[in-house]
Amino acid sequence: MSGTTSPSGLLLAGKTVLVTGASRGIGRATALAAHREGAHVVAHWASSEQAARDLRHQLGDRGCLVRADLRDPGQTEALWQEAVAWRGQVDVLVNNAGAWLGSPLDDPAQWRQGWADNLALNLTGPADLSRNAVLHFRERGGGIVVSVSSRSAHRGDDGDHLAYGAAKAGLLALTKGIARGFAADGVLAYSVAPGWVATDLAEEGEVDASSVPLGEITPPGDVAEMIVFLASGRSRHSTGATIDITGADYVR
Repeated sequence: MSGTTSPSGLLLAGKTVLVTGASRGIGRATALAAHREGAHVVAHWASSEQAARDLRHQLGDRGCLVRADLRDPGQTEALWQEAVAWRGQVDVLVNNAGAWLGSPLDDPAQWRQGWADNLALNLTGPADLSRNAVLHFRERGGGIVVSVSSRSAHRGDDGDHLAYGAAKAGLLALTKGIARGFAADGVLAYSVAPGWVATDLAEEGEVDASSVPLGEITPPGDVAEMIVFLASGRSRHSTGATIDITGADYVR
């Protein structure tokens, strides 16, 4: 993918971008920001039907909705195939979909289910999409993967969410491996690692904004703008990098 801006001045003009978990939060902000920059957007959603339909209305003719449960390998494969079929190609994959799922260790059943669900949604589903993307990009001479990990991938999560932190760390390692393994094929891969973002997850966690040095929870748009910049290919030699977006709440 070229690292230059199109003649229109838009970062993603003519590109097709698949955004998972696009109906809400970071995914929605990313889909709208990519659309603003000229992209055709495949917006994946799983459960928020009305929000997905509202997004589709905003995207207009440059938007396509695809529903899939990323915990199901068959549905994940179908999502990728439908995304490619829409315009004949995908130029950018944004692995955004995920959930902060508990894995309490004092209950064996909940512990095992928590690990299974976290690995399936937060790691294996994105890995399956990334595999398809890399194969597709190699045939086309390049493409970009941007994965939304978490500060939990660096520092670990709390005692009830050990599996979440481990899955997000796996996603981080996967993205780094793609960058190292397929750079010669023109495949670029980046991660962003947000802290608390003003989405449903923050509401569930009852986050105190005063604990963040900037004094506010990170807006989804801040994360989306970084994703769109990375997706533009304008910083090719940053491939393999992870960008922390935490309002200085967590600094490495």
